[in-house]
Amino acid sequence: MRLLLRILGTWLIGLALIYLVIDGTKSLAANAFVFTSLGQAWTQLHAPSLEATQAFLDSRFFADLLGVALEALLTYPVFAVLAVPGIILALMGRRPQRDRFLRQEQI
Repeated sequence: MRLLLRILGTWLIGLALIYLVIDGTKSLAANAFVFTSLGQAWTQLHAPSLEATQAFLDSRFFADLLGVALEALLTYPVFAVLAVPGIILALMGRRPQRDRFLRQEQI
């Protein structure tokens, strides 16, 4: 399970770095900060799935709250949206820290 978490976390961090490089290149070309939002990236990759997700959330009990949360999430930069869960998953996949202290009897 830890291996799966680490692989998924590393994959998300890698995608976040790719989008960060893309946004950095666009920013250098435009002489201004340019960030690709999650909504723009999702629309470029597969627009029907974004519409299906919005339709699915509209059919839920807290549709208004979920719609507002999704709209807010779609405005954030895509590298930040991918990096945060990637870092969390990679940290969850770490081995537990073992104490490396010796007892006085062991010396």
